Formats: sequence, C-alpha cells, structure tokens
Amino acid sequence: MTLLARKAVAELVGTAFLVAAVIGSGVMATRLSPDDVGLQLLQNSIATGAVLVALILALQPVSAAFNPVVTLIERVLGLLTTRAALVLVAAQLVGGVLGAVVANLMFELDAVSFATTERGGTGQWLGEVVATLGLVLVIFGSVRAGRVDSVAFAVGGYIAAGYWFTSSTSVANPAVTVARLFSDTFAGISPASVPMFVLMQLLGGVLALGLLLVLHPSDPRPTDAPAEEVSHG
Repeated sequence: MTLLARKAVAELVGTAFLVAAVIGSGVMATRLSPDDVGLQLLQNSIATGAVLVALILALQPVSAAFNPVVTLIERVLGLLTTRAALVLVAAQLVGGVLGAVVANLMFELDAVSFATTERGGTGQWLGEVVATLGLVLVIFGSVRAGRVDSVAFAVGGYIAAGYWFTSSTSVANPAVTVARLFSDTFAGISPASVPMFVLMQLLGGVLALGLLLVLHPSDPRPTDAPAEEVSHG
C-alpha cells in the first residue's frame, strides 16, 4: 500500500471514529440526562476531547488531521501535494458520514436521519471563526514550536474547552459539520445551517494561517525532510 493510501485510510478511520464519538456521546448524554442540557454538553465535550487525544496519539505517525481545514493549510504550507490534499479531504468527508451512520445504528436509530436543529446567526458564525482560528493555531503553533508530541493533548483540551467558550460549541471542522447533518440527534446540524458553518470555518482557517506566519515564520522541520512525510493532527 502506498504512503498516500495509508494516509487516506488513517484519515477515513480517524474521522469516522471522531464523528461517531461526537454523535454517539450526544445520544448517550440525552438518554442519561434528559432534563439537563448543561450536563449533556459536559458529557459530550469530555467524550469528544478524550477521543481526539486517543485518535491523534494512535494515528499521528501516519496521518491525523481529521479536518479539511487543517489538510488545506498543510497544502498551503507545502506539507502536502495538491493531489494528496484532495484525496485526504475526500477520505475525511467519507469517514465523517460513515461515522454518523454507525453512531445512529449503534443507538438503534435510522441509519440516516437529516438533522432538524437550526444553528446560525452572527453569534454562532463568529463562534465558528474563533473556534477554527484557535484550533489551527494550537495545532500548527505546537508543531512549529517543535512540540509535535503535545499536539494530541493540546487539540483534545482545546476542543473540550471550545464546547463551552464558543457560541457554536466549536465544531471547527467541515467534515464533522457535513457528517452531523445526517443525524437528527443532540449533535445534529440542519442541512440549511451547514454552508455558513463551513464558510466560517474556512475563514477562520485563513485568518489563522496569516497569524501563524506572523508568530511562527520558520518551520523547524529539517530542510532535507520530504514535506509529504510530515504528518500531524
């Protein structure tokens, strides 16, 4: 199997598990704490942050972005070829949908049920810009500071916190956003809400890239290290 194929499998599997954890823990939370939305969010955020740490630690040696924004920025920074970036983004999107279907089936729901939860408005859109900007800075800032081993914990902690300090509960991921429209559960996002969420996530990524180049203008990678062999969360 080629390196790109291995990366694609890692991105598909990792994104599938991430989405399954987001949706599955949301369903479990509503069943265990049906009358306490705050507790539901706490349970959902802890599960999501924890699974991110585990998945990145396990898959980082191959590829552990699980997020099209991160992959596109890797392309801009020269860490991936255009072909590789497109393949990995496709794998993330497919993995996300697969994770949503599996989560639905685990809890004996319809395999696919389109979400009806509307998420929008300037506050939540701004929340997604902030959430994605912060996530990208955490990831690439850690890498450019030479702290690759800390990425898993930094990302897991940031996303768990982002559930609480952003108005949008910090989705910060186009693949996860698209996947969540296929589950009419606690974590669902209605199809009509998806385009603006994705647009705001891309905007947050662009802003983060600009700030990253100001704060960390140099790349600590050895100059003779092939860019396509560098992978991170």
